Amino acid sequence: MATRAEDLIRRHRYTVEDYLRMGEGGILRADDRVELIEGEIVDMAPIGSRHAGKVERLRRLLERALGDAVLVFTQNPIVLGPRSAPQPDLALLHPRADFYEAAHPGPADVILLVEVADTTQRYDRQVKLPLYARHGIPEVWLVDLEENSIEVFREPSADGYRQEEKLADLSAVPVAGLPGVSVDLRGLFRP
Repeated sequence: MATRAEDLIRRHRYTVEDYLRMGEGGILRADDRVELIEGEIVDMAPIGSRHAGKVERLRRLLERALGDAVLVFTQNPIVLGPRSAPQPDLALLHPRADFYEAAHPGPADVILLVEVADTTQRYDRQVKLPLYARHGIPEVWLVDLEENSIEVFREPSADGYRQEEKLADLSAVPVAGLPGVSVDLRGLFRP
C-alpha cells in the first residue's frame, strides 16, 4: 500500500485560546495579517487600496443606514468554535454595552458577515463560506470587486448555504436579521 506525502506530514492544530495567547505574547503581531481557520494559522492577502476603500465605504453605508441597531465590526476576529477565529472584512453584530471587550463575538452575536474579495473569491467561496455555514452564521455578503457585484448567502446548514442570490438591485438590500430593514448600497461601486 502506497503512502501519500500528506499522510506523513504531522500538523499541529491550534485552538483559539492558543492563537490568542500567541498574539498576547508577541509571537503573532497585529501586522502579521493571519487568521485561524480550522486549527491552522492562515496568511491573509494584503489589503490593497481599492479593497480598503470599499470596506470603509461599505462600513459607512451600513452605519448610516442602521445606526445604533447594530455594531459594525471591521476586520476583527469572530470565534467559531474552539479552532476558528476568522476575520471577515465586516461584521454586523448585536450591540453590547462593552463593545465585545470582554470576549470576541461568536456565532450567536452575528447578524451578518461581509467578505470583500478582489483576489480571494475562490478562498472565500471554498473555505470561508462553508465555515460560516457550518457555524450557523445567518447571512453572508460576498462583495466581488472584479465584477462589482454582491452575492447574498442565507439559510446556513452543515452542507453550506441553501439560499444564494446575486443582487441585481442595490437600492434596498434587506438584512435578514433585522426584519423590515434594508440598506441602499448603490453608492458602493461608485469611483
